[in-house]
Amino acid sequence: MSDIETRITKDIRLFGESIKRVDKASLSDTEARIVKLSEMYAKDADAWLLKKDYYTSFSSIAYAHGLLDAILRLKRVID
Repeated sequence: MSDIETRITKDIRLFGESIKRVDKASLSDTEARIVKLSEMYAKDADAWLLKKDYYTSFSSIAYAHGLLDAILRLKRVID
């Protein structure tokens, strides 16, 4: 596995750990849609990684993390 594949795989795994921190029952409809979008971007990152499109895969997982981080901060799960 190349360095970039290793990095993206790690970021996808970290997203999987972070999404567990979201209490979906406490989300407004808008917040829930944002979390769903983050999950979709993470899934896309996996698909792009399989196609060896590392640029798009990394962009997708970075965007997924950004959306999720915004919700986690809004809900005061992280500072």
